Amino acid sequence: MKRQALFNVGVLLLVLLFILSACGSQKTTVDNDGGTIVIALSREIPTLDPANYRMRECEDVIRNIFDGLVTKTHDGKIVPEIAESWEAISDTEWEFKIRKGVTFHNGDPLTADDVVFSFERIIIEGGMEGQTSPRKGLMGPTSGVYKVDDYTVRFTMDEPNPTFLHGVVHQQIIPKAYFEEVGPEGFLKQPIGAGPFKFVSGTLNDQIVLERYDDYYGGSPDIPPVGPPALKRVIFKVIPEPSSAIAALKSGEVNIISGVPADMVPNLEADPNVIVKTVQGTRVYMLEMNNKMPPFDNPKVRQAMNYAIDMDGILEAIYGGNATRLPGALMPYSFGANPNLKPYEYNPEKAKQLLKEAGVTKLQVVIDTEPKRQNVALAMAAMLQEIGIDAQVRNWEWGVLESEIKKGTRQMYMTEWGDSWLDPVGFLNPKFRTNDRANWSHYSNERVDELLTRAERIIDSKIREEIYHEVEEILYEEAPIVFGYTLMEVEASTANVENWQPSMDGRQNMHRVRITN
Repeated sequence: MKRQALFNVGVLLLVLLFILSACGSQKTTVDNDGGTIVIALSREIPTLDPANYRMRECEDVIRNIFDGLVTKTHDGKIVPEIAESWEAISDTEWEFKIRKGVTFHNGDPLTADDVVFSFERIIIEGGMEGQTSPRKGLMGPTSGVYKVDDYTVRFTMDEPNPTFLHGVVHQQIIPKAYFEEVGPEGFLKQPIGAGPFKFVSGTLNDQIVLERYDDYYGGSPDIPPVGPPALKRVIFKVIPEPSSAIAALKSGEVNIISGVPADMVPNLEADPNVIVKTVQGTRVYMLEMNNKMPPFDNPKVRQAMNYAIDMDGILEAIYGGNATRLPGALMPYSFGANPNLKPYEYNPEKAKQLLKEAGVTKLQVVIDTEPKRQNVALAMAAMLQEIGIDAQVRNWEWGVLESEIKKGTRQMYMTEWGDSWLDPVGFLNPKFRTNDRANWSHYSNERVDELLTRAERIIDSKIREEIYHEVEEILYEEAPIVFGYTLMEVEASTANVENWQPSMDGRQNMHRVRITN
């Protein structure tokens, strides 16, 4: 991917001065204006439009520029943000009261008009300048959003939606008047939100510089401290290679990194200038197979892949005690997980037999992955080779790999998907419903489609749970993926970072963080 033009001279000098000062010691130098923090991103991000992203890394940056109606605490509780309160008027209507005194970074007040405009771009088919927002699926059957008065909005749904609030958490508010003035391209060049930090400059494939918004209303009253951020500046820096990110942390070039490899944890914990923190993860890591591409269009071949890979052995060797194997598609602590499923056993002979029954006598495969998961992919390839499969591993940048996966050109690929809702609507629907937004295995089953669509419209939790148990049984039998694992999220910071707490959904919220001398 070609790099875009970088910063203007003034900002570039500012960043260089900061980095030079940081490299001189294990701790990042603090200036007199609240300090600068540098956060490593493991991927390039494609956009800063709150209506047009999917990646968690995008949300890391976006959530520091834009606020939403509601947000989550680090342990997953939904709390007010721009909204001061809300209530379910009926099974298909929700009303939100908007906090007065909230302003955008250009000083304009935030009102119901901005909320309606922001959500219409998301929920209306073609509402995002003729395109349909990739975030539309998060809002389920939400069909309308209306202004009741200047500080009240009402959402209507075609059918009940048991996960409505979870979807609202991941939507941010943009200024209607400013967006209409500058247009989509102008907005992307200079995005304006109502969050704790305002965009200054940067490129999506390198680093993005944000500065404190001094007139910030304070954020959620349920997540103290409330008020403007302590930090003067936040820099998000793209560092895809984990070893490079760790080296940058230890040198003081960056202050926070995520996705720390398990084998590097002891090294970081032994460093007095580094703090390591963990939190229960909400991401599922899996080996996906292209169900439309022979021989992976045969369930017996897909089952064989599950028997051929010693997932427990891989997780113990690579992640130690920081990984949990999944018996099926869902995390065991997710709502709707089937407690009766047992993980596929490691049985190479069974795998060989299934391949024989499927008529597969010679098979060459390539496992496509990103550098951060290369070690897992190599271990899987070695195990496939043991049963006679010619398996290789190839590394990609995620943007390139994702495009190829969607086009259906790849055979097998390491992927991940976050489910911070801990509800099957946030995982099973996008991953396994026909043609849904993250169905990268290209799996299709009419019964699964029927069950998933039905369950996302039912309020009764007991009925929903029974439905999801059946879905998991079907998925287990048809094995559209090699069922994977979830990780404890391991993140690390320099010792001079205060009030920083990793969250279950992995979002980096810098509002309450400070840098000390």
